[in-house]
Order: sequence, then C-alpha cells, then structure tokens
Amino acid sequence: MCLAVPGKVLEVEERNGTRMASVDFGGVVKEVCLEYLPDLQVGEYAIVHVGFALQRLDEESARRTLELFENLGLLQEEFGDPWEQAAAEAGGYGHEPDGAAAAGEVLR
Repeated sequence: MCLAVPGKVLEVEERNGTRMASVDFGGVVKEVCLEYLPDLQVGEYAIVHVGFALQRLDEESARRTLELFENLGLLQEEFGDPWEQAAAEAGGYGHEPDGAAAAGEVLR
C-alpha cells in the first residue's frame, strides 16, 4: 500500500535547482521534493505521497494522523525494513541456505 503520510520538515535545501527537504515521519526520515509546496519551511508539516509534499497540514492533524497510522500498523507497512518484509513474505528467517542469512544481515 502506498499512503499519503504527514511529516515534519527538518531541513530544506536546493539540489540541482529543485527544493528538497528532510522530512520526519514519526521517527523515519526521508528525502522529499518540495516542488508542489515551494514555500514550505522547516518546522512545518505536509502530507507526502511518493516522495512529493502535496499539502500543508497543521501540527495537531499531523500528529493525530501519525498516531492513527502507527496504531493500525500502517507506518511499519509503509516505512518498515524491506529486508524484514521480504523475509516475512518468504516465510521468515531460517529457510535460507547456509550463509544466506549472514549475507542478508550484511546487506541491511
């Protein structure tokens, strides 16, 4: 599932003519494009979908939404460890040939 998730802008910079931001999604920080909200500032919240900040959001709404997503397990689904997710879908750890688990650990 691909959600539109609220996040808090931690840092803004321009990269190759594009405004980008580091955004905190309840403890997970991702890079986000600010082209649709060019005036978004550090400390503000926005709804982010597929790496683009789409709409400004007040802090209270952002916090409530993040809490709801977390309680429903949607943040883990959206931002969880892809190696853990792949292992869970494949039946979990312990089914790899010798050394594969260790190799997977190195790749994380």
